[in-house]
This record gives sequence, C-alpha cells and structure tokens, in this order.
Amino acid sequence: MPVVRIDDPTDDRLADYRDLTDVALRRVLEPAGGLYIAESSKVIARAVAAGHRPRSLLVQQKWLDDTAHLAGDAPVYLVDDDVAERLTGYAVHRGALAAMHRPSLPPVEEAVAGARLVLVLEDIVDHTNVGAAFRAAAGLGADAVLVTQRCADPLYRRSVRVSMGTVFQVPWTRLPDEADGGWSAGRDLLHLAALALADDAVALDAFAAARPPQVALLMGAEGDGLSRRALAAADTVVTIPMTGGVDSLNVAAAAAVALWALR
Repeated sequence: MPVVRIDDPTDDRLADYRDLTDVALRRVLEPAGGLYIAESSKVIARAVAAGHRPRSLLVQQKWLDDTAHLAGDAPVYLVDDDVAERLTGYAVHRGALAAMHRPSLPPVEEAVAGARLVLVLEDIVDHTNVGAAFRAAAGLGADAVLVTQRCADPLYRRSVRVSMGTVFQVPWTRLPDEADGGWSAGRDLLHLAALALADDAVALDAFAAARPPQVALLMGAEGDGLSRRALAAADTVVTIPMTGGVDSLNVAAAAAVALWALR
C-alpha cells in the first residue's frame, strides 16, 4: 500500500475526513458519497474482516505499523496530530481513521431469512443508542437487525465506535418506506413483538416462556416510543416488568434485556 505524507489539512485527498464532528453534514455526505468512517485499528480490522473495502486510511505516525496493513491496496495518508485535528474537528486519539466503501444493503427478506431472533429499531435518532443496540444484538444472539428509514445511520462513526465494530458482524438492512410496504416487509416470516407500555401487554418473562419460533423485537424512539403503525402491525405487545416507580429503560438497555430473555 502507498504511504503518503500530507501536511496540509485542506488537501483534496483528505476530503472524506473533513468536518467529522458536523453530524448534519456527514448524514448527507457519507451515504451520498458511498462511504462511512471507521475509527481505531480494532474497528477497522473488524470492518475488513467482514469484507468491507477501505478507500483510504488516515494515520498518525505512532499508529502506522499497527494499522497500515489493513489498507490493502488503498492509500495510507500519514498526518501529524495537529493536521488530523484541524481536518476532522477533534483530537484523534484512537490513532487511525478509515474511509470505507459503504456496502449495498440486502432486501429485508434476505436479511431475515432463517432468523430466529431479529431486532427492529424504529426512528431511533441517537447514534449512541443505535450503536449500543447493535452491540447488544451481536452479544445476545440476534440474527439480524432492521432499521427504519428515519433511524440514525448504523455506519455513522459514533454508532460504529459505540458498537465496538459489531455493526459489521450482524446482518442488517433498512425497512422500506410505509408507502413501499414498510412493516409488511418480512411480515410473513416473523412474529412481531412490540416492546411498549399498554394495558394488554404481555410480561416479557411470560412471552419468553412460550415464544414463537421466529421473533422480531420492535423497539421505539427514545421519546415517543413506537409509532401507531408499528403497534398496529405487531402480533403481541410485550413489556418489561419494572419496579421502583420506573416505567421504562433506555432503548438500548431495553433491547439488551429483551434479547437476553429470548436468546
């Protein structure tokens, strides 16, 4: 792989890494540009092991030996700490960034084929929660993850980092818009269990004791919970029994509890 030292943060070859802290900008640039950013040698290694291809690496000198081999034939841009900070907008302490080619997403039916346990994230806009939910999915036996069109990008840098790269090892895809089928996608393959507060909700332990063979757990947004459409599509509404006057958990924590119960 070619190693190229660059001392100018305005160099066009570094455009993929510019303004990484501008979330609104990156939401547009990354999918449109067919890329995502992986941060740290461990995360980059997991992406490469999953078959994702780097289009370049941005590396500081002390991390060069540990990460350059992950680039394959892609260029490795060697920069000083201050260049990296001026370019990205933050101090890059994890040593390496990679601009990765964004893989094509499979259709829903392919992603959930043969799955016994699927996690569905509806309109969750916090990248940290998305990454934590993916980590729970990977660690607690989910076979796939589905996300809605308005859900935060699982391949956004913060999501990937919080997931510890496990977003690369769990098959996932986006559900189509409601107008294009929405919740009906994969509907015949899975029992949809919506985690929500409802008078007729079934306690999680009772649902787990007689769980259907193939289950999709629907998790709603942090503030509003699941939409009416999602609840209407659900076969069962399930709740986690709580004490202490607390009625719910953070969405990623709730996903972990429910996945553990149904593992």
